[in-house]
Amino acid sequence: MRKAILFDFDGTICDTLPLCIEAFRQSIAPLAGRPISDAEIVATFGPSEEGTIRALIPEHYDRGVRDYLACYEALHARYPAPFDGIRALLADLKRRGLLLALVTGKGRRSCLISLRRLSLEDVFDMVETGSPTGERKTEGMRAVLARFALRPDEAAYVGDTAHDVVSARRAGLPAFSALWSSLLQEADVLAAKPDRVFYSVDALRAYLLPDPPPDGKA
Repeated sequence: MRKAILFDFDGTICDTLPLCIEAFRQSIAPLAGRPISDAEIVATFGPSEEGTIRALIPEHYDRGVRDYLACYEALHARYPAPFDGIRALLADLKRRGLLLALVTGKGRRSCLISLRRLSLEDVFDMVETGSPTGERKTEGMRAVLARFALRPDEAAYVGDTAHDVVSARRAGLPAFSALWSSLLQEADVLAAKPDRVFYSVDALRAYLLPDPPPDGKA
């Protein structure tokens, strides 16, 4: 019996990857003294945003982090809501008694900005964020399992990348791939062989909540 659902954030809960890239560009380029391409930024992904700044402008790390977070918050108004259906899905999963956790590569400070902006601060029972020193999603998933004394088969991880599939598999969790934000990564995700693939939030909802709840409320 499934007792918990763990979610990625960028590209799964909200379409905030473009926000991250634009905030990096606006904050890092002036300190680097040159344009920063999307490819340069994306190539550093894995660690948290602090890791990206450390990789691209190590000599301006403190200023870079401060400026990035300021840009990230200022630009967040362009991304005022989660993906359609996500808020209702999270509410209904909680209503059914499932534990909800967020396991993201985002740094804690940017994650808290987004949760506050989207009014999701009180939705997740546990939040595991990234590290500037390297990717730690598998570690975050294991921490959630340990905190709630769950077996891996009692939970599942929902993420949008091939790496999310790999991380979930390392933790022993079923990997559910969310391909509703962009199909650009579809081939890589499918090659990673997730346990389930969902092209819409509605499809994920139908799988996780197939029957009406006991009180009859949707």
